[in-house]
Amino acid sequence: MDLETFRSSPSGRLVHSIQGRYWAFAPSPLPPQIDWGSDLVAALSDADRALGELSGLGRSMLNPRLLIVPFVRREAVLSSRIEGTQASLSDLYAYEAQQMPLLEHAPDVREVHNYVRALEYGLERLETLPLSLRLVREIHARLMEGVRGERMTPGEFRRSQNWIGPPGATLNQATYVPPPVDEMRAALYALEDFLHRETALPPLVRLGLIHYQFEAIHPFLDGNGRVGRLLITLLLCRWELLSQPLLYLSAYFDAHRQTYYDLLLSVSQRGMWEEWLAFFLRGAASQAQDAVARAWRMQNLRERYREQFQTARASARLLQTVDLLFARPILTVGQVVEKLGVTIPTAQGYVDRLEEAGVLREITGQARNRVYRADEVLEAIEAVLGE
Repeated sequence: MDLETFRSSPSGRLVHSIQGRYWAFAPSPLPPQIDWGSDLVAALSDADRALGELSGLGRSMLNPRLLIVPFVRREAVLSSRIEGTQASLSDLYAYEAQQMPLLEHAPDVREVHNYVRALEYGLERLETLPLSLRLVREIHARLMEGVRGERMTPGEFRRSQNWIGPPGATLNQATYVPPPVDEMRAALYALEDFLHRETALPPLVRLGLIHYQFEAIHPFLDGNGRVGRLLITLLLCRWELLSQPLLYLSAYFDAHRQTYYDLLLSVSQRGMWEEWLAFFLRGAASQAQDAVARAWRMQNLRERYREQFQTARASARLLQTVDLLFARPILTVGQVVEKLGVTIPTAQGYVDRLEEAGVLREITGQARNRVYRADEVLEAIEAVLGE
């Protein structure tokens, strides 16, 4: 760690390890002094406006679950990709359909699936409990269960020093060394206090501060980035900034990955809060606009399908099968049986009708144990919009 770049930082202080073998950075408690320049004010205004539109859309939807399920999975793929996983959205859906032979990146897909589980668990817990350090640990335990970081004490804050740097970097070669364990604990308690404290700061600005602070503390041996991005969604819902969990920033962070890392580091080194917050707010605005456009695209696709099959001889169960495609765009007849509570022949009949209409495509070429894919639905979920 280049000590000179941290020595005069207004965002925290350099601390010596107990053994005196290395220096680390301990971030100061939130909030910092913020210079409300015109760029930051404009970014906040744009983000608030876009978030309000998205929240209104979430309240007006008859069945928001149709969007929540695919949005959560898209976020899981993109947040995990920032950390180096290669699994695609198709891999994740194939994994959830228990179709392991279809996976292109089998070792990574469990990590992505764990992200879905952790996020869904956090959202469920927040219905009755505030966000706390205990809940953060519980989320981390689910994120790391049964994957390559499983030996990194899932669900427990670290009891040893970690560091950030290029692959293979030693502690002495690190770009950034988070606070030692004792300082880490104090920083976490201060962060938890800030989470629950009344403040006049705009909520989205608080969110940007909290995301930086969590990453600077780096309280786990592995999985810090994913937990930090996951907390954004949980706080948006806990603070009722969104009526439904439809905003996710990982696509923006992934598209601007180096800037994302550089700005987080620049806050620690030089106190560049305004630059970081403006970036964070632009990301919130961009992804809120993307979510609105993506939601309408998926809603329109659903309505087109329903109109296509809304005939006198169409059963309500067939229309439910159409809706199921938005949660399971890669599925089997067995899944239709399980979700709709119908017989195998009835479920096969629904799937056959959707295949004949070009809505589903069989992707194994097998006579038995067939798997179907809804290409247009997957494209609507995955598409890069605005280009």
